[in-house]
Amino acid sequence: QVQLVESGGGLVQAGGSLRLSCAASGRTFSNYDMGWFRQAPGKEREFVAGINWSGAFTNYADSVKGRFAISRDNAKSTVYLQMNSLKPEDTAVYYCARGSMLTRARQYDYWGQGTQVTVSS
Repeated sequence: QVQLVESGGGLVQAGGSLRLSCAASGRTFSNYDMGWFRQAPGKEREFVAGINWSGAFTNYADSVKGRFAISRDNAKSTVYLQMNSLKPEDTAVYYCARGSMLTRARQYDYWGQGTQVTVSS
């Protein structure tokens, strides 16, 4: 059974930065593409960023391009999301997921429990 555990969320002022981490159990982490999604209250879950198995390719939602960066460390079975220039509209629960680097949630097979990010104005 694969487990994904997010950490690093919190409360930050607009313009600030946070770094989210997602630690994966199991020995096959390096075989899989990974993604980050977020869900704000009353809204659907939306794609944020994705990365391929080697880290050579990344994919971002237009709303975060130039501000967020996804990366991974396969030796640590961990994927990261560096979030800079945060805006109040970035407030959401952030989830990591395994299986793709694309935008559709159904392309991912395992999900973490989520970590709350709150950006104050």
